Amino acid sequence: MRVLVSDSLSERGIEILKKAGLKVDIKTGLSPDELIQTIPDYDGLVIRSGTKVTRDVVAAAKNLKVIGRAGSGLDNVDIDAATKRGIVVMNTPGGNTVTTAEHSFALMVSMARKIPQACASTKAGKWEKKKFMGIELFNKTLGIIGVGQIGSHVAKLAQGMMMNVIAYDAYLSPENAEKMGIEPVDLDTLFARADIITLHTPLTEETRHLIDAAALKKMKQGVQIINCARGGIINEDDLFQALQSGKVGAAAMDVFEKEPVDPAHPLLTLENFICTPHLGAATKEAQENVALAIAEQLVDFLLHDVVRFAANLPSVTPDLLPKLQPYIELAEKVGSFIGQTGESGVEEVTITYSGGAADIESAPILIAALKGLLSPILEEPVNAVNARGIAKERGIVIKEQKRSDSGNFSSLLSISVKAGDKKRSVTGAIFNKTEPRIVEIDGMSLEVIPYGNMLYFFNEDQPGVIGSLGQLLAKNKINISRMQLGREKAGGKAISVVGVDSVLPQKLLNEIKTLPHILAVKQIKM
Repeated sequence: MRVLVSDSLSERGIEILKKAGLKVDIKTGLSPDELIQTIPDYDGLVIRSGTKVTRDVVAAAKNLKVIGRAGSGLDNVDIDAATKRGIVVMNTPGGNTVTTAEHSFALMVSMARKIPQACASTKAGKWEKKKFMGIELFNKTLGIIGVGQIGSHVAKLAQGMMMNVIAYDAYLSPENAEKMGIEPVDLDTLFARADIITLHTPLTEETRHLIDAAALKKMKQGVQIINCARGGIINEDDLFQALQSGKVGAAAMDVFEKEPVDPAHPLLTLENFICTPHLGAATKEAQENVALAIAEQLVDFLLHDVVRFAANLPSVTPDLLPKLQPYIELAEKVGSFIGQTGESGVEEVTITYSGGAADIESAPILIAALKGLLSPILEEPVNAVNARGIAKERGIVIKEQKRSDSGNFSSLLSISVKAGDKKRSVTGAIFNKTEPRIVEIDGMSLEVIPYGNMLYFFNEDQPGVIGSLGQLLAKNKINISRMQLGREKAGGKAISVVGVDSVLPQKLLNEIKTLPHILAVKQIKM
């Protein structure tokens, strides 16, 4: 079998592929058109962040069986297109955890002591000791947003510097936080108390521009901010204004919304702003680790049919997959729905299989449910291989139940979560043998087609709610594709799931929240 390495890779990784008997060609720096012309001859493709595996590349990859990313991010791979073509997409989660955490901390120290500015001044022949007065990290409060693998390692480094660590993470249970020695808080509390804030969350619709003008107003005067996660989590225009005014004392970024960053970007003109060109994973050790890992994974898959760290393949034998696939898809969608509509740390997950669902192999369904539940908010990629491990790391108790009775349905799959004293549940069913549906939310019956962009809102069952929502969406040229309603009783609490043709901006979501009788609104993307 032939493997194309289209980005630079450690020589030791190349050796692993060759020693296994694979024919390896190294062709870096290919243009998109050159990659499309080259890829039909290969069974495996090894990439880093430089190669863009677009839909057109996938369409041309007639023999491709696996794409291996030496690193964790898969933003440069069209996973949906690869899945449809039966191409496995693998990555190496965890290989750059320490490196990225250390880079975040290096930026923190550099920012606190103004090291880049002082270095430039001294090299220019100046000796400006008073100009570069810094701050101590000792006894300062560090606020970590996102306590995944990288965020939790940053916490350890901060504790070593005797900092006080508080953290916001929707899936961080109090018990797990206690074990880590950090204080879990809500987002507004973190903004109000933190002297320094560091971001370690993925870029999702929920986290895009999480740090904006409104969030910055809630922070301490002179707060310092670090972003080594993803560009776009910070509204860069709002940060510029806050740095100019002194509301934010300093900021350090390794990532930008558009990369490479424009040399004329306003942030680059500020003396209290430091930055690096996306170096979070750029150490010899990290690159060696991910190169060795992805080479071994490709060998295992191509020669031994062993799948590890696949982003798009459940761990199911080929003969069982056709029967299990509808339930796997249903489980992931039900999990994703409850994950995107939740607000607090999950301590316990219970998955109940009823009727026909109780008679099939549940392991891959459980994994799909956890993947759906955890993926919307976690920093690290969640896949069929690591979903259970990530849940365990976060102290989430997993329970399974099987019941013969499924009421009016031939089979049902229900996921319930416990977070403190709050409980939520979502139940799904398979229609027409292959079509997933959500049929119950928190005990209220309805029928939701879980695809596309949706608005989920919780409201008082009063006249005019749907009308006022429709008028507001129409005013903003947002088309409604479908709508499903449910309620506990007339005049009581009600829920609505509204399909829309486009993603709503945050400003419009805020307007919806102010409509009469609307209690809560969430935007969901399936």
